[in-house]
Amino acid sequence: MELAYIPSPARGVLYLGPIPLRGYAFCIIIGVFVAVWLGNKRWVARGGRPGTVADIAVWAVPFGLVGGRLYHVITDYELYFSEGRDWVDAFKIWEGGLGIWGAIALGAVGAWIGCRRRGIPLPAWADAVAPGIAFAQAFGRWGNWFNQELYGRETHVPWALHITSSTDGRVPGYYHPTFLYESLWCIGVGFLVIWADRRFKLGHGRAFALYVAAYCVGRAWIEYMRVDDAHHILGLRLNDWTAIGVFLLAVIYIVLSARQRPGREEVVEPGASETGTGADDPVDLGKAEDKTTTDKATDKATTDKATDKPTDRGKNEDEGEDEDAEPSEKTANAAESAKKA
Repeated sequence: MELAYIPSPARGVLYLGPIPLRGYAFCIIIGVFVAVWLGNKRWVARGGRPGTVADIAVWAVPFGLVGGRLYHVITDYELYFSEGRDWVDAFKIWEGGLGIWGAIALGAVGAWIGCRRRGIPLPAWADAVAPGIAFAQAFGRWGNWFNQELYGRETHVPWALHITSSTDGRVPGYYHPTFLYESLWCIGVGFLVIWADRRFKLGHGRAFALYVAAYCVGRAWIEYMRVDDAHHILGLRLNDWTAIGVFLLAVIYIVLSARQRPGREEVVEPGASETGTGADDPVDLGKAEDKTTTDKATDKATTDKATDKPTDRGKNEDEGEDEDAEPSEKTANAAESAKKA
């Protein structure tokens, strides 16, 4: 008996009356919200309108779910179409089975449609949401914990995952929690992309490519630890070969893109700067302070000028009174002289 281990949940679904509340689905939903929230903040910081990321996510997320499921069903077709299996199970996405490769590929098609409708470049949008996608994956992997799936080789480390289910060929015991390894790796990837984007001003899709490359590195060694059934090619699991291929493509894209289009896009959403983005617009505090100072100086000058005018008017009136007094004195002197005469 292990003294320390990660327990598995007794079940991955709770029922609110007739409505099932599945842990796997909640993890996916939380991940999507985190990705959209962070992506929106990064998009606005780059000069885009608030809400644009969510509008495009309406296209990207459904496409991504379909793509992820298709990749899983195609690469593990024997789970649904072999003898004794029910092909209807291929549609039961809540039972687990989403391939990140298919999710990203078909999700990108949905994002492209959304970006095209809004007239914005897909690479710029992808750069904004890249770290959010990594964090979304970190949440999503906990769905595998609820389903007691995708664990690694048997181990006796203190953080071993205790599998208690014996359904679908599972053998109860203590295994490497590969879902946890990948979740932590994805968190690291998200922060890596945020740091590199600030440090090197990544643009034109390079932040997204960095996310892809960094994720592939982690997925390769984590995939190698897994013991669930998978297709093998030359001794490596299919997903290992996929990770290697996608990693090379991402690195090539980063190198070529940096040469052809260095720097970052100056405009990510046409018209955003002219029309304004409302109360959520980023404010340049320096410019605001300068404007305030200028306004104060202008108000002071206007006040001084207004104050000076009554003073000058009073002075002129006094001078006028002096001038009026001089003829009166002359008249009085003349009268006095005539009297003496």
